[in-house]
Amino acid sequence: MLVAGLAVLGRRLHRSTRVPRTALRGLGAAATAMLAWALAGVLSGGVAQRVADWLDGGATPGTGEGPLSGPPTVLTWQAAVTPLLLVLVLALLTAHALRVWRVGSRIAERAHLPYPGAEPDAARSHSIGRTIAAARLTDSAPRVLGISALATLLLGAAAVTGALLTGRTPGAAADGAPPVLDGAADAAQALGSWLMGFAFLLLLTLGRRAYRDASTRRTVGILWDVGTFWPRAAHPFAPPCYAERAVPDLVWRMATWARRYGGGRLVLSGHSQGSVLAAAAVWQLDPATRRQVALLTYGSPLARLYGRWFPAYFGPGPLRALHRELDCWRNLWRGTDPIGGPVRIRGGSEVDRGPLLDPLAYGRTDRHPLPAPVLGHGEYQADRAFAEERSALLARLCPRGGRVPLPARPGCGVQDSASEGRSSG
Repeated sequence: MLVAGLAVLGRRLHRSTRVPRTALRGLGAAATAMLAWALAGVLSGGVAQRVADWLDGGATPGTGEGPLSGPPTVLTWQAAVTPLLLVLVLALLTAHALRVWRVGSRIAERAHLPYPGAEPDAARSHSIGRTIAAARLTDSAPRVLGISALATLLLGAAAVTGALLTGRTPGAAADGAPPVLDGAADAAQALGSWLMGFAFLLLLTLGRRAYRDASTRRTVGILWDVGTFWPRAAHPFAPPCYAERAVPDLVWRMATWARRYGGGRLVLSGHSQGSVLAAAAVWQLDPATRRQVALLTYGSPLARLYGRWFPAYFGPGPLRALHRELDCWRNLWRGTDPIGGPVRIRGGSEVDRGPLLDPLAYGRTDRHPLPAPVLGHGEYQADRAFAEERSALLARLCPRGGRVPLPARPGCGVQDSASEGRSSG
């Protein structure tokens, strides 16, 4: 009922204030809350099932063979619908895997074209094509999340209804039904019980793996960064918000530097989550200081993720306003990047540059004697475009012949500050 109420409120807000490309058309909060509560149900259900099994010894909880009468009826019904939800999720994953294969094959046919003089290589082209196709799945995440949340809501409501109407477990409620239906109910109940326990162990394993495996730690870190970026009012039970310290500290450093070197200019560069921190910090600057600052973002989720899920703060309107207040802004992005993307700001000077070539070389060259790796979300500074755009921003802030009372530094004496996202190290 709470999720349904949240969904109605989200739809009304979306209809009254439409923002292009909003995730799930206002239902993002309801879908996220539904899956969060489902995760909590898996955790609590898994613990209850495994503890009941341990206390019951060799008997099966709920059969009357042991000292326990069994877990709560609602929990048993929830366990019984878990296999159906798992089948749906596997079907969605299979469909998207086929999509990656199909789209990747189409991209592979022309993957060598952006590289003048390159001889087609099937293996190389398919590697690039699969990477680009997999990166585009990020834009399909709202659809997958919405379908999964809707199915979870309907199956959860069916489980609660079944428990309230029958007062018995699914297996007991199917007694007297045709053998096929009775067997299916018993099988779903038993399989769901084991799946809930397995899911609980899987989550614990994932938590331990995050400490040992860099790739898992990076994935968990990205989700952690997004969640803890917002103030405590948005997540009162989560760890403290790091942005409440990082953004004011960055603002203070820029404002102090601008006051100390009144004629100086500063380029603030931000990668990944660092670009969100950089944009939030620039928003907090006073107009005089902001005129001395240029912004260079790369691998930025500002529009692709934050703009879709938090449109009131990072939608097209706020980003256009930021561009009007900060004309010196350039954004680099790659087609192989699953997180960063264009900010799509029209009007005024151009902001986006991309998609950048990735890999930097198709085959072996004098400059790249070894096969150039597909960089994806990382190593933007290795691209020549990064140095070119930074130099162009410096030139726009500090015209030739300009004198700046700063210590001798390259780039017309302009300070360059890099703001890296926590998820990027």
